[in-house]
Amino acid sequence: MHTVLEQVQKFIERLSPEPVCDDCIAERLEFGVQLHANHETRELAGSGGFERRNDACSLCGSHKLVIRKRSR
Repeated sequence: MHTVLEQVQKFIERLSPEPVCDDCIAERLEFGVQLHANHETRELAGSGGFERRNDACSLCGSHKLVIRKRSR
């Protein structure tokens, strides 16, 4: 069983380098509340190639805070 952090990390890595918002992460991973995704993306930001910034989400198209993993 994967932790919530591991689930979020793997989801972002699958979409890499495309950015994704917390709302789409929560919806796609069926968390029920966006708060779970927000907590995990804040934890990932700034480490291991993950970065948060204002941009368009690759899934919903909304311009807001997103996270992505830079491609190598």
